[in-house]
Amino acid sequence: MPRQLGELEDAVMTRVWQWNRPVTVREVLEDLQQERSIAYTTVMTVMDNLHQKGWVRREVDGRAYRYTAVSTRAAYSAALMNEAWSKSDNPAAALVAFFGMMSPEQREALAAAVRLVQGDVQGDVQAAVRAEVPGEVPADEAADGGTSPER
Repeated sequence: MPRQLGELEDAVMTRVWQWNRPVTVREVLEDLQQERSIAYTTVMTVMDNLHQKGWVRREVDGRAYRYTAVSTRAAYSAALMNEAWSKSDNPAAALVAFFGMMSPEQREALAAAVRLVQGDVQGDVQAAVRAEVPGEVPADEAADGGTSPER
């Protein structure tokens, strides 16, 4: 089960997921510096930690690394929800409370996802991932629930 990402880890992974391509420490640094003052070595350490934890893989590119996400944000979110739900002493009550917190749009996406899982696909793939960041879940991954092998 994944541990929830820390604030800076999440900020880095958000960029890796959004850009959906191999990224360098320098690219992430420059984007983060638009929001906060941060050192290159800090970003490098965070990205190395994310690599050690299995969130990103890296390949040598000259004197630097290019980092790529191992899974999608949707898969990360699903694992966190599953972990929280599995810790409940009353899973049904936890789900009812969770559904009660959802917006109408989120409940619509949930209904579409349930239909998708039950095999009543008929256009529900787009509805199920509608709330996601555009481009985050490629169509081929959405069609199989995000279980495609690593890219």
